[in-house]
Amino acid sequence: MKLIIAEKQIAARRIAEILSKGKATTIQEKRLSIFDIGNDTLVVPLRGHILSVDYPKQYNDWRSTNLHSLIKAPIQYTPSEKDIVAVLRKYAPKTKEVIISTDFDTEGESIGKEAVDILQEKNPKIKVARTRFSAITTEEVDHAFNNICELDYNLADSADARREIDLLWGAVLTRFVSLSSGRLGHKFLSVGRVQTPTLALIVDLELQRQAFKKEAYWIISAIFNKQFNFEGTHKEGKFWKEDQVKQIYEKIKDEKQGTVTKVTKSKKNLKPPVPFNTTGFLRAAANLGLSPSRAMSIAETLYMAGYVSYPRTDNTVYPPSLNLKKILQKFESHSEFGEHAKKILSRGKITPTKGPKKATDHPPITPMEPTTKSRLDAQQWKIYELIVRRFFATLSPKCELNVVKVEIDVKQELFICNGQTLIEPGWKEVYPYSTVKEVRLPELEKGEKIEIKQLTLTEKETKPPARYTPAALIKKMEDLGLGTKSTRPEIIKKLQYRAYIQGTKNYEPTKIAFALIEALKKHASDITDPNMTAELEKDMEKVQGGKKKKQQLVQSSQTMLSTVLDKLSSKNQEIGNSLREAAGQTDTLARCECGGDLRIIRSRKTGKRFVGCTNYAKGCRHSFPLPQKGTVTQTDKICPHCGSPVIKVRLRRVFEMCLDPHCETKKDWGKKKKSKQ
Repeated sequence: MKLIIAEKQIAARRIAEILSKGKATTIQEKRLSIFDIGNDTLVVPLRGHILSVDYPKQYNDWRSTNLHSLIKAPIQYTPSEKDIVAVLRKYAPKTKEVIISTDFDTEGESIGKEAVDILQEKNPKIKVARTRFSAITTEEVDHAFNNICELDYNLADSADARREIDLLWGAVLTRFVSLSSGRLGHKFLSVGRVQTPTLALIVDLELQRQAFKKEAYWIISAIFNKQFNFEGTHKEGKFWKEDQVKQIYEKIKDEKQGTVTKVTKSKKNLKPPVPFNTTGFLRAAANLGLSPSRAMSIAETLYMAGYVSYPRTDNTVYPPSLNLKKILQKFESHSEFGEHAKKILSRGKITPTKGPKKATDHPPITPMEPTTKSRLDAQQWKIYELIVRRFFATLSPKCELNVVKVEIDVKQELFICNGQTLIEPGWKEVYPYSTVKEVRLPELEKGEKIEIKQLTLTEKETKPPARYTPAALIKKMEDLGLGTKSTRPEIIKKLQYRAYIQGTKNYEPTKIAFALIEALKKHASDITDPNMTAELEKDMEKVQGGKKKKQQLVQSSQTMLSTVLDKLSSKNQEIGNSLREAAGQTDTLARCECGGDLRIIRSRKTGKRFVGCTNYAKGCRHSFPLPQKGTVTQTDKICPHCGSPVIKVRLRRVFEMCLDPHCETKKDWGKKKKSKQ
């Protein structure tokens, strides 16, 4: 018997359909669907990792476990998907060969190795092979199975080293800060090797914003007219001295004419964008309103369905093996993209753009098969369309613009008017996510007198640096070597889940995030420094290349962590005090009528959370119920109907609600809508 191991159910079904030419049959084993493709061959799906990485049970008690002993504790791999493990063990004795067909990356190699280890426990003689493909299409899968290779154990070890080190750092540091602050159970404080320096970036930027001092500046603008109105701005741009700008404005404010002193015309070319790697894709998806984790999840679904290539890639250069012309030909008859495909093909030679990163694992994210809106949900179509249009854009000609710069003299003060118009839209015709703002100017000649319709002096203020958007944070993490293309979306999602950051369009740290980063920076800055985790990432690459053993890396990480823990332990009380104070502020939602604080409290009997007053011991019984799921934060708003505090709740979506369950704003809550007759 031969087993083919796929990473997930949808991938297994697709591989089975391709290899059997649609004749595969399904076998139910426990909760698992296995696909029989004939010739005594089964395709077995996993659910990602089927083994979890954890410590032995005797280390589960946070209070009684010595953290230095936890650093040196053995790490175990135990079945997390017991039904799948049972199926593998059942088939192992009669299996002669196993072909690993999981995703071709470090994580996929590790997942495949887990299946091999379980099978070989029962049958050490099983032969192991590996397929590698970048898209689950007929051509790619057939090619992969005709070019079988070996499992890369170094690649798997690299992924396992990351899992073990992340467990090590996360468990020890999370327990330390949670114990020192008294935040246990549902309220524990999470610290991680990658998530903490990422959080530090967000906190540092917020501190810059808070320290920012606004500065006034002035702009003199003009509206000129010839056939139609057009705008200009004083050549100085921003004036920083009020007396200077007012003197100039007083001199020219009553002028009715200006004189054209210079007209400069040129052509400007905008190069097409480079192919999508993971970071570029996530940034573009974020600009469409999708979180990095959601965008990646959708891209993976499209990949497993065979519509796009593997979405986890560093590559921004199409390899010669990727038949770009053939992909375009598939789209020629497509209702949505057919005309664009025909136009690109009609130009003859296809010359794609090239990005700075050329990798050998996977091509850039590329559409592989056409599909329609009816086959996908709204968000899936949004992502699919983005990938298709980006691919077409990289194969399209440059965008050409006419650029005009005009200088107009107003009583010896120069004003600049800039205009630009499209000559040829090029790639922007197919890629509407990047638009050209056209600014028309009339035909003007040197020496010509131009009517002034209006002169305006405007006072403005400088603005603090903008908060990180999802796109900006993903890019910053990549630049600093924080995490990998696979893990970055989940790191951001975890920071949101732990209520360290809030917001979806840009990220704002919460009070507990400030306190945590301040304490760690003061007493163990290595944890918040991206350089340390970036160095570990480089060491993991050495494991991947066979230049360093996994156990060596884990042991050196244990030594480093032990030093960090010593530093923290020496300031345990000081760290705990600052974290407890911040935690109290975070849990406080509003002031009570009695003068106490209304805080989030969890019942010792039921475990349910509610809002209660800190003056309970003094007789105040003011309390409100809370949603039992989701993250709750204060808003500093008061309900206009009843005067109670308004809170923000983040669950599947973010919404605001009045705390008072009897408020008229909640009179329709829980009522089912009457069905239409």
